[in-house]
Amino acid sequence: MLYAQVHLTLPAWVHDWVDTTRAYPGDEAKVALAIGLSRQNIQAQSGGPFGAAVFDADDRIVAVGVNRVLPQACSLAHAETMAYMLAQQRTQRARLNESEPGVRSGPITLATSAQPCCQCYGATIWAGIDRLLIGARSEDVEALTQFDEGPLPADWLGELERRGIAVVRDLHRDDACAVLREYGQSGPHY
Repeated sequence: MLYAQVHLTLPAWVHDWVDTTRAYPGDEAKVALAIGLSRQNIQAQSGGPFGAAVFDADDRIVAVGVNRVLPQACSLAHAETMAYMLAQQRTQRARLNESEPGVRSGPITLATSAQPCCQCYGATIWAGIDRLLIGARSEDVEALTQFDEGPLPADWLGELERRGIAVVRDLHRDDACAVLREYGQSGPHY
């Protein structure tokens, strides 16, 4: 028998941990939330050390994601892709920054605890993101954990900016690296 559906979930703690009633003004607050998600995910032993959140033009959460690769046995269940899929389901839009095909709305922001890997980089291009906020860099991820972030275009920043995606890096980088370090020292066991 072939499986005909995929069912991915966030851990139950997310519902109590994330305050969806408040706004998160400023880039720092958005990335702090993503890093907090990554920290809680490893402390709850519910996945890897990555968190992400999609925000609307009013600085409100549309969706969040944490890494669920091992618990869900799905290599696509990265924090960014989980956040994108949940935001797309919530809004019923494949491109989050379009109210209907070809009609821009937004801006839509993704805050992530670490630079998107090659998979999440591609998803960011197609998900309809206007701003990408990053905590740790990919070299931090690879130095502090056993993860291989995969190949990116040599000018990945320029490629995103040419597609209308503004990128801000190194927001709370030390805090993001502390989570990666904690996970790397404990060993991947979730």
